[in-house]
Amino acid sequence: MESLELIFGDLSYTLRFVVYGFIVLEWLVLWWSKKMESHKEGWVNMFSYGIESLPYLIFGRIVIFGIMQFTYEHRFFSMGSEWYVWILAFLVYDLAFYIVHFLGHQVRLFWCIHGVHHTAEEMKLTVAIRGSFLGFLLSPHTILWLPLFGFNPFMIFIVDSISRFYGLYEHVSDKIVGRQPWLDFLFITPSSHRVHHAKNAIYLDRNYGEAFSIWDRLFGTFQKELESEKPQFGIINDKINSKKFWQVQLVLWKDLWNDVKAAPRWLDKLKYIFYPPGWNHIDGGKLAHVYRNEALKELKSESK
Repeated sequence: MESLELIFGDLSYTLRFVVYGFIVLEWLVLWWSKKMESHKEGWVNMFSYGIESLPYLIFGRIVIFGIMQFTYEHRFFSMGSEWYVWILAFLVYDLAFYIVHFLGHQVRLFWCIHGVHHTAEEMKLTVAIRGSFLGFLLSPHTILWLPLFGFNPFMIFIVDSISRFYGLYEHVSDKIVGRQPWLDFLFITPSSHRVHHAKNAIYLDRNYGEAFSIWDRLFGTFQKELESEKPQFGIINDKINSKKFWQVQLVLWKDLWNDVKAAPRWLDKLKYIFYPPGWNHIDGGKLAHVYRNEALKELKSESK
């Protein structure tokens, strides 16, 4: 148990400095090339990272290590440490990430946590660390239960660190890295992740994978970046100023609370919490897939 804590602590410490290094490097490149749109969003991203990290520093060693140690001791079967097990661990981890990420978009309670990450209106590396102060309630589920399938927690920590580092790259500025269609078939590239962060109707709720695009292709949620549709970053909520820290952190929760209070029936109150963002008790609302289907029809009609 103690060795796992030391390993995780060392990995987290090292990764944090690597992340900061690349963030500073990108900042310098954008500043030198005069392509920086806003410094304020970058500072909000950094403050969000700080407030998101605090619960991990306080409770992470007890909760995360405790659960992973428990699940590994009660694993369904044992895995070895051969090279193919590492590959399998990476694939299973990425599938777990896809599932948790999908729920972060489809359950409004979880969207209030994950949606903070999507409030940024400029794509750059600091967006990768723009998180909610309640992120510790959602993100760890990507790794907590994998030891049940026989993967050693040490292996999961290594895979998680590699994946997080790749996730940082996915958020690189669109002014630095353009489309990479030859890689989109297998990997989530910066281009396909820009689609994920876009609020354009045709891009809503697409590309949930962290490293691999195979899950999105398998489950029908992949969308490539279109030459005719430049991604517009942010979320469909004109109440949030992406440069205001407390708005970014709290407005989604405030809106949910107001909707729950306004609902006349307890069933509707629960639906506001667990149904997708956009649902309402009056007429069912307009969900992301409806916006997307309308955009697809329009695109098809334009191409005729």
